[in-house]
Amino acid sequence: MQPQKQSDKNQTESAVQALVALFAADMKDVNALILEHMQSDVPLIPQLASYLIASGGKRLRPLLTLATSQLISETTEPAQGLAAAVEFIHTATLLHDDVVDGSEQRRGQKAANLVFGNQSSVLVGDYLFSKAFQLMVQSKSLEALRTLSDASAVIAEGEVMQLQYQGNLDLTWEAYLEIIGAKTAALFAAACEVSAYVNNKPELAKPLYDYGYNLGIAFQIADDILDYDGKEARLGKDKGDDFYEGKLTAPVLFALEKANEDEMGFWKRTLEENIFREGDFETAAELVFKHNGAEQSKDIANTYIQKAQEALSGFQDSLLKETLLNLPTEILHRES
Repeated sequence: MQPQKQSDKNQTESAVQALVALFAADMKDVNALILEHMQSDVPLIPQLASYLIASGGKRLRPLLTLATSQLISETTEPAQGLAAAVEFIHTATLLHDDVVDGSEQRRGQKAANLVFGNQSSVLVGDYLFSKAFQLMVQSKSLEALRTLSDASAVIAEGEVMQLQYQGNLDLTWEAYLEIIGAKTAALFAAACEVSAYVNNKPELAKPLYDYGYNLGIAFQIADDILDYDGKEARLGKDKGDDFYEGKLTAPVLFALEKANEDEMGFWKRTLEENIFREGDFETAAELVFKHNGAEQSKDIANTYIQKAQEALSGFQDSLLKETLLNLPTEILHRES
């Protein structure tokens, strides 16, 4: 199976729009759960949590939980609590990540750690993790609890591994894929897999996991491309964040493979030694462009898109299945 192609911008935006429209009523219920469970007698907790949760975002991960539940059982009701749990896990990791990375912007506004402070962001992130686990327990599915708790641990491992390799020009492709598989794809995979358990269809867990995992890999590679090739106004974050944080991502790995001595010296000074000069990011972007880093990264992502689409081959044809098949390609070609 070849990754499904889409011919214009309207088509490439349609899959997420279709999911949002299909599950608008269901997401209202999920959002109500989110609002209910982030309340606290400590005013700072709902204030900080709502600052990030209400700031936008497509809610893609909980949408996937609802969509996969509908795909296999024609109902989202058993999965709504877990969809809220997935969003809490995602939000908690964002709060923690922004502290670790020293981020200044998230979803087009000041990062929560800049507004509320690092300590508050970390502690509220911990609170949201605890709320996610409460929602998992309420699902009464031990397998769903195991899946999401395992994913939470893997995400943390991925973030630590990324920190360990920060500025290391010897990062291998194997290690890069392991990092993004842990820090990003693990939650995509779990968000889809849990639908099988709460709908009492454990035999469907594997294909749903495979779909989510491969979608997540493609999503992260696309995100890595955007740091060098995207439009800052639509990124919702500062362009060049990955570069200035010393993160070696797919476009840079391709540029390193073909770097001459002078170029290798540039990457060593910036990414490894953390010595930056005016215009360095523009130089980095030019080197990525020179060595076709973005296009080659898209080729890698397309192999995972194909795997994601193949994972759904055993499911009955439907409008929802078609939307889920189109989603990975749309994600790769998104602008934000």
